[in-house]
Amino acid sequence: MSKPAKDHVKVLIENRRARHDYLLEQTFEAGISLLGSEVKSLRAGQANLQEGFVQLRDDGAWLLGLHISPYAQATHEQHEALRKRRLLLHSHELSKMLKATKQKGMTLVPTRIYLKGSRIKVEVAIARGKKSHDKREALKERDAKREMSRAKGHRR
Repeated sequence: MSKPAKDHVKVLIENRRARHDYLLEQTFEAGISLLGSEVKSLRAGQANLQEGFVQLRDDGAWLLGLHISPYAQATHEQHEALRKRRLLLHSHELSKMLKATKQKGMTLVPTRIYLKGSRIKVEVAIARGKKSHDKREALKERDAKREMSRAKGHRR
């Protein structure tokens, strides 16, 4: 029996809304401190990352607003769906994040949760909020690209 590749990545939850609402500048990979029933729910895809955000405190980085549904087959002791969860980062990564969030308009947004090997990781991005006209422009560009690819496909 062979072991899976160490860097095999399986995306469990993706925050597509973050790419629409923010300009993502730099990403970091962070570990996350979870309970056993939370891991089972995440592997089953029973979570919502849309309202999630990262908050930096004196004692480290915390992921807030991540909703992980209770695991149905767990015992009577269930986890809290919206509890705060510690992110596991190196100190130099934390200092980069702190420096970036001191700038006006910058924030930390979780973009996806994935399995890397047997560990659950969170991708955190330093992001700048888009204005509504920027969002409309991005939608127009995407529609134009889609139309061009359709036109190319019909010629063949």
